Amino acid sequence: MGDAHYDLIVIGSGPAGEKGGAQAAFFGKSVALVEKESGYGGAATNTGTLPSKTLRESALYLSGFEKRGLYGINLEMKDRVTARDFFYREHEVVHSEQARITANIEAHKMAVYHGAGSFIDDHTLCVTAADGARTLLTADKFLIATGSCPTHPGNIPFQDKRVFDSDTILKLHDMPQTMLVIGGGVIGSEYACMFAALGIKVSLIDGRDRLLGFMDAEISAALARAMGKLNIDLFLSDSVVTIDPADKLHITLKSGHKFPVDIVLAATGRDGATKDMGLEGIGIVPSNRGLIAVNEHYQTAVPHIYAAGDVIGFPALASTSMEQARIAMSHAFDLKFKERMAPILPYGIYTIPECSMAGETEESLTKAGVDYVCGHAYYKTNARGEIIGDEDGFLKLLFRTDDMKLMGVHVIGEQASELVHIGLTALLSNATADLFIATCYNYPTLSEIYKYATYSALQARLKKLAA
Repeated sequence: MGDAHYDLIVIGSGPAGEKGGAQAAFFGKSVALVEKESGYGGAATNTGTLPSKTLRESALYLSGFEKRGLYGINLEMKDRVTARDFFYREHEVVHSEQARITANIEAHKMAVYHGAGSFIDDHTLCVTAADGARTLLTADKFLIATGSCPTHPGNIPFQDKRVFDSDTILKLHDMPQTMLVIGGGVIGSEYACMFAALGIKVSLIDGRDRLLGFMDAEISAALARAMGKLNIDLFLSDSVVTIDPADKLHITLKSGHKFPVDIVLAATGRDGATKDMGLEGIGIVPSNRGLIAVNEHYQTAVPHIYAAGDVIGFPALASTSMEQARIAMSHAFDLKFKERMAPILPYGIYTIPECSMAGETEESLTKAGVDYVCGHAYYKTNARGEIIGDEDGFLKLLFRTDDMKLMGVHVIGEQASELVHIGLTALLSNATADLFIATCYNYPTLSEIYKYATYSALQARLKKLAA
């Protein structure tokens, strides 16, 4: 036997670990939480979700970006934004969130062990603390919620102090004048926008032919145009050949473009954090990206060991990670509390401007052979949109032609990640166009664009049926 036995051992205190542990503890199970870092919260709190979103708000505030020219004056940022200026609020938010997580762990009476966890057998975990001390713990059930870590491709010189990944960028000491972002996914696009908003010259490179390929193509194209307005140089369908260190980092691209930059941010994906956990020895074999395969209940190849969050791969969102862990623990202990994931999930991309979506895209509907119509409504023709000065934002709704059932919701513009939830709720309710036509929205609000996007779609349907 180990030093202590629990109903559940959770490895990792990020969104999946915290919420999964709290779920089990709420229903009276004894829970131990193993965390190798000094602070709770995983990447969501310390290096990913909250820090990057807070930095976005800091960039908008420090640059006066959203209010430039809005009131007949130009609000310029101070002569030089320092790294301390930029990261101040991010540090405050992280500390506050860590305090919240600590309080939640204590409220649910979870035992905490600080150290790295490695399986001795499928019911025994060895926790090795920073000072080398070891503790053996046993449990009936386990939840692996170790998250992910940045991928480090071999052709990028991470040993150079001017080369950062999505974790180490938070340790930036001096603001650069120029930078290259490698990777046009969510992380790369978000950081490219926030640094560009501060007046830094940003180049963004990606091997794919468009940004955020999972988004609707029209939204992706609109984001690319917005990045152009931020003076971001986009190099799509391209790749880095060499990064030569000198007085600056000299970049050579496959396309032949050459240019110097002060720093490089490599946002080249993330791998599951499963190294040195002894998983192979108990019959759980991660993929070559460190990801753990699970079934619909989030069980691994060993049925009493569950996994949730970034460590199981896509969609790797804080919101879905929490839900996955709750479902896993409900199944593990037969709680009859939460048995399935919502069939439609929202995606929020905190670029400048924000992008968000739920449901089908035009591409997915076309591939499935679904006859559809789309409707648009633009911020610039909406009273609230005029007030806030967002001239480029829009909402796009996709409806099935025959019965006008809502199929997809896509937004780009201010508060997109909030606005999408109106459409998400409608999607989950199997709503048709009638819902938006019948609803009376506050005026002036951005929400009102749902009604006008629906009118647009109804007009498109009439034209299609008359053709």
